[in-house]
Amino acid sequence: MRSIEKEDSLFKNIDKQLKANRRILKDFNKAGKATVRKEVLIGEGFNPKYFTHYWKAKNGNVYIFCYDFGYMKKTENGKPACRQGRDKYVLVQWQEYMN
Repeated sequence: MRSIEKEDSLFKNIDKQLKANRRILKDFNKAGKATVRKEVLIGEGFNPKYFTHYWKAKNGNVYIFCYDFGYMKKTENGKPACRQGRDKYVLVQWQEYMN
């Protein structure tokens, strides 16, 4: 029985983090597209290890999604765009053309 309880607890914790990630991405993405420092999202409780799916654009960019809100690590000239360890994410909302 303890094994089943542990499993239920694990699933509940994962579900809780996925929902938190979605809420955080939504809160920082009011206009449909935004750029936010990774550390700001993490400070709000965001954990990039938890996601529901990804979408690869025709140009090769990969967006990671938590349900209908997603993010991609920002790059400049094909390299990660970071200054002094300040990674940035481009936030997006799922669009019909992504199906």
